[in-house]
Amino acid sequence: MKGMGNLQKMLKQAQEMQENMQRELSEMRVEGSSGGGMVVVTLDGTKSLLSVKLDPEVVDKDDVEMLEDLITAAFNDAGAKVDEEVSQKMGAMGAGLKIPGLF
Repeated sequence: MKGMGNLQKMLKQAQEMQENMQRELSEMRVEGSSGGGMVVVTLDGTKSLLSVKLDPEVVDKDDVEMLEDLITAAFNDAGAKVDEEVSQKMGAMGAGLKIPGLF
C-alpha cells in the first residue's frame, strides 16, 4: 500500500499548487492598451476587468463607436498578455511535477 501513500502525497501537492496558482492569478495585474496608449485597461489573471483609463482626447460624443473599438482592442490586448503569462506560469509549474507519462 506504499503506492497509495505516494498517490495521496501527489494529490495533496497538486491541490496546493492549484491553490497557489489561483492566488497568483487573482493577484496578477496585466495592462493592455490601444490607440497609442489613449485607452488602457487592467485585468487580473482570470481576465476580470479591474480598471479602464481613457485619455480625454479619445472621448468624442460624436464618435462613440471609435471609443468602443478602442476599449475592445485594449481588452483583447490585455487578455492575450494574460494568456501568455498564465501559459508561462503553467509551464514552470509542470516542470516541478514529475508525473510519469505527463511530463
